[in-house]
Amino acid sequence: MDSNDLLKKVRKIEIKTRALSSQIFAGEYHSAFKGRGMAFSEVREYQIGDDVRNMDWNVTARTGTPYIKVFEEERELTVMLLIDASASGMFGTMSKTKKDLTAEIAAVLSFSALINNDKVGALFFSTKVEKFIPPKKGRSHLLRIIREVLEFEPQDRGTDIGEALRFLTNALKKRCTAFLLSDMLDVDGTTLHPNYEEALKVAVGRHDISVINIYDERDRTLPDVGLLPVRDSETGRIVYVDTSLRSVREDYGEWARKAYAETLLVLRKYKVDTVSIRTDQDYVKSLVALFKTRA
Repeated sequence: MDSNDLLKKVRKIEIKTRALSSQIFAGEYHSAFKGRGMAFSEVREYQIGDDVRNMDWNVTARTGTPYIKVFEEERELTVMLLIDASASGMFGTMSKTKKDLTAEIAAVLSFSALINNDKVGALFFSTKVEKFIPPKKGRSHLLRIIREVLEFEPQDRGTDIGEALRFLTNALKKRCTAFLLSDMLDVDGTTLHPNYEEALKVAVGRHDISVINIYDERDRTLPDVGLLPVRDSETGRIVYVDTSLRSVREDYGEWARKAYAETLLVLRKYKVDTVSIRTDQDYVKSLVALFKTRA
């Protein structure tokens, strides 16, 4: 993609997603995430009806009068986008690739954060963290992130979600709101269990994490198109698959269903909010639903 085409694509995404953010998502985003960050404000005398869990026992003991801690909503959040930059993102058999859809959703989240005066950063990963963009405010910063999603070329082709989560845990000491945008195809080849469970367990103790599972229809089903050369975009290996055989299509579909089911089990185990969005679907309803489950 040359620089003129890239600028046009970025501008087109900005116009579409900025409008969506101001008209639809900004309020939903505020309700879903702003109330999650509470900062200590002051202490005052206990009043009937106050939550005793907020009692300040040190001040109460010192004065002999019951006092409670008063918290207020944090005015500023830090939003981190964990973006799967592995080669499978270039895959897409419908209206757009997974990479294109990731760029639009990343833009919506970024502009929603901008409207709410929050900082946004991004972390691009493959089998390693390829690039880290520290959180900042401002339109030019957000446009840089969108450009990077569209044109970034990773050094490695594979996927290691655990490595991205470990980096997030270590790099940001203050609690942040993180969105993991990935096809989540990082499971054990035999058990289909997610490879990143331990890293996720640690990360959710430090940060507020949501998963946006971006996938293509052909990630989960095979069409009947006869002998088909299939190239693994992450390993480069090519195999020929006879899709005219019902057993082949059913085995592939069963593998995909089990892998996704194992992924959901782990995400639910650690209470991670998640939504799946297919490359040919309108993502507006899905994102609104994600926000509403958190409000």
